[in-house]
Amino acid sequence: MAQAAFGAGCFWGVQHEFDQMKGVTKTIAGYMGGTTKDPTYKEVCTDKTGHAETVYLEYDEQIVSYKELLSVFWKIHDPTQKNRQGLDVGTQYRSVIFYYSEKQKELAEESKKELNDSSNFQRPISTEIVSASAFYPAEEYHQHYFQKNGVTGCPI
Repeated sequence: MAQAAFGAGCFWGVQHEFDQMKGVTKTIAGYMGGTTKDPTYKEVCTDKTGHAETVYLEYDEQIVSYKELLSVFWKIHDPTQKNRQGLDVGTQYRSVIFYYSEKQKELAEESKKELNDSSNFQRPISTEIVSASAFYPAEEYHQHYFQKNGVTGCPI
């Protein structure tokens, strides 16, 4: 299985979207990109750990491509908002692609450039593209939150 990781605001909705994709075999809500080892949700919410709410996933490349994952990533959030998504504000809600290989980095950069060059957004894309680092799973109550709680979307 190949792996990927994306931050696109609150991880509940991001995980839910990737769970719907054929070929995605595993998703875990968690934290990546910060300096604190094994952070808690409470620590991440202080905006001092540097972590982003992230969804780590494993996928079968014979069924779904990394390009298809990127396409979903771009569609499920506003990549022009820096350190926020809607009412959620802070660096933990930043738009970020964590790549695991040079090929993923290349594909992510190409897709970001295409989106920036398109007329889809009036502001530039603020999404970070950075090498994957240590991933820390979030607390159990965050895992597959929508499914567990019968929720279909984040409240506004």
